[in-house]
Amino acid sequence: MAIHLKTSMKLSQSLRITPQLQQAIKLLQLSRMELETEVRKELVENPVLEEVQDSIEASESKSESAENASETQGVDTPEAVPEQNMQDPTKQDEFEWESYLDNKYKPPSGALGGGDDEIINYENMISVEKNLFDHLMWQMGLSGFNDEEQLAASIIISYIEDDGYIKAPLEEIAKTEDIDVKELEEILPFIHEMDPPGVGCRNLQECLLIQAKHLEEDTHDMVHIIANHIKELERKNYRAIAKAMDIDLEDVIDICKIIYSMDPKPGRVFASSDTQFVTPDVHVYKVNDEYMISLNEEGLPRLRVSNLYRNILTTKGSDKSAGNVSEGDKQTRDYIQDKLKSAVWLIKSIHQRQRTIYKVAESIVKHQHDFFEKGSAFIKPMILRDVANDIGMHESTVSRVTTSKYMHTPQGIYELKYFFNSGISRTDGDSLASESVKLKIKALVSDEDPKKPLSDQKIVDHLKKEGINIARRTVAKYRDVLKILPSSKRKKMF
Repeated sequence: MAIHLKTSMKLSQSLRITPQLQQAIKLLQLSRMELETEVRKELVENPVLEEVQDSIEASESKSESAENASETQGVDTPEAVPEQNMQDPTKQDEFEWESYLDNKYKPPSGALGGGDDEIINYENMISVEKNLFDHLMWQMGLSGFNDEEQLAASIIISYIEDDGYIKAPLEEIAKTEDIDVKELEEILPFIHEMDPPGVGCRNLQECLLIQAKHLEEDTHDMVHIIANHIKELERKNYRAIAKAMDIDLEDVIDICKIIYSMDPKPGRVFASSDTQFVTPDVHVYKVNDEYMISLNEEGLPRLRVSNLYRNILTTKGSDKSAGNVSEGDKQTRDYIQDKLKSAVWLIKSIHQRQRTIYKVAESIVKHQHDFFEKGSAFIKPMILRDVANDIGMHESTVSRVTTSKYMHTPQGIYELKYFFNSGISRTDGDSLASESVKLKIKALVSDEDPKKPLSDQKIVDHLKKEGINIARRTVAKYRDVLKILPSSKRKKMF
């Protein structure tokens, strides 16, 4: 049996994503803050990019760039398009790249020396809040521990989570930190004596027991309830507790009132309370009987290509035609040319991102007209495919656009994903958006009798009376999404 070697040709097609396309996809799914961070990073890394500081300077550079357009014949820049197409996101397919070129190169302010010293603005200074770790370490320093005890205490404190719990077993901590587990067990009760009460606990039961022991009153029955009847306490089965302990029901209720006032997460008093602000990407206004869409570009850096490097390319190009190009000049030209292409593609990707957001927002306004008129109860069922077919794009593109993007509407600020809902069938043959069903479930729970809360099946029966066909497991799923407890845990005896 002979072995033969031969060569053959095969024609095939494969899909490859270029680095430029990867960048465009990445920019498309970034939030507004992430986009601004990415642009700032590119401004630092790419010397060809510059930020337009004001509209007057931009208009002057644009007019001067148009006068000197004949000088850029040898530079590899995209073709220019009419100015009016740059202002309309729906008609804009190409860009006037010459508008990003600046014929004036100005050194940064202060580069020539002089200038006043910067005045400190105390309104821009922030204070540092003490966290739970710092608070516990401060108490440890006042406890009079010796060196070995301080080491064990500091190890335990370092494993306390933000909610005040120790979630790692002491044996695992001892093995990781190379310390005897007995030393940790001996020092842990001293940690339990620290503020806030309940800190250093390992489960909810231990957390409540520690807080009960801090109370300056007789807590024998309270400790017994927490230690032996935690399940009945969770289900609010007061009669079973009273029967098991052979005490009056009123006494059990009074004790449970105190237990319910305890903090199940003692460390959250030191949690950061920073407010997270949302900046909408799109504004929707009602003008007469129509809704107008406006992109929010405030705060986003306006980019252009520096004319300083364009002139360098022009000079290098003339030297190349004259045959006076050294190896260093060639490397310089290649570097600038590469950065120029990167800058041009970044600008084009940002504009493409804005146009896509505009198209998606326009389609949402068209499909959800009743929502903008009447509110969330009138939102319609809509899926990604509806918008994708409307604007002629793929569903994955619409999904990326709607991620971490927000719209300011007459009804409030909503994430773009909020408008996409599955449909729930009605008895009359129509369908209702799942978001509207969630609002109805929330309204039913808010109006229920706290002593007789509605079960999931009763909620199903109420919705059927309104012509909404829904399964009990669907109600349970929506209730979990709305963070509504089951009826057994919503029940209130007092």
